[in-house]
Amino acid sequence: MNSNANYAVDSTRDLVLERVVDVPPDLVWMAWTTPEHLVKWFTPKPWSTVECELDLRPGGIFRTVMRSPEGEIFPDSGGCVLEVVQGRKLVFTDALGPGYRPRGSGFMTATILIEAHGKGTKYTATVLHSSPEDRQKHVDMGFFDGWSKALDQLVELVKSIQGSRR
Repeated sequence: MNSNANYAVDSTRDLVLERVVDVPPDLVWMAWTTPEHLVKWFTPKPWSTVECELDLRPGGIFRTVMRSPEGEIFPDSGGCVLEVVQGRKLVFTDALGPGYRPRGSGFMTATILIEAHGKGTKYTATVLHSSPEDRQKHVDMGFFDGWSKALDQLVELVKSIQGSRR
């Protein structure tokens, strides 16, 4: 368990993607918390994110709209930000809507931890599910491949931002 987390990971219900990436933590945070940046990397290609609304405060909205490779739009009615530790931790869920409004079952809670690691960042995404079945559905949807590709896209975006600042 990471010292920045408020829970113990349950391997029967939860998924974890942990990697060290060669970009600075402040830019990883910016990519996660700035809607105009998030839309550029959040969905693994050939999917795309076409809209993002983010209110970085507990109870605030975390909403994205995705487009399939065939052009089909998948709107999101908006999840809820649960916790924000500036530059280090973002926790959100799709089980609650903005203002902590319950939305039903079959949802997840995600914690993104960003920690300095040498000249790069230790990135940990932990996704909590209510049951082993919900966890397995997320695995079957391609959690590991999709979240890894999205992280690769985030790193690519951050490197392009770094390059434009030089």
